[in-house]
Amino acid sequence: MAQFALNVPDMSCQHCVKRISGALEELGISKFRVDLDNKEVLVETDDIESVIRALDEVGYKATLKR
Repeated sequence: MAQFALNVPDMSCQHCVKRISGALEELGISKFRVDLDNKEVLVETDDIESVIRALDEVGYKATLKR
């Protein structure tokens, strides 16, 4: 599995953290960290595109950090 860092600029509160965490858990991902202060999500997955789509579906645009 690869580790990725995603920018999630629209994340602003604990409700956002819960929605993002729920979306990741629904994908079966257990290794992730949602960092509200830095507006980023660290995730371990083999399919980052599915993660980005899942976050988009719950209302959060995510982009890979470079």
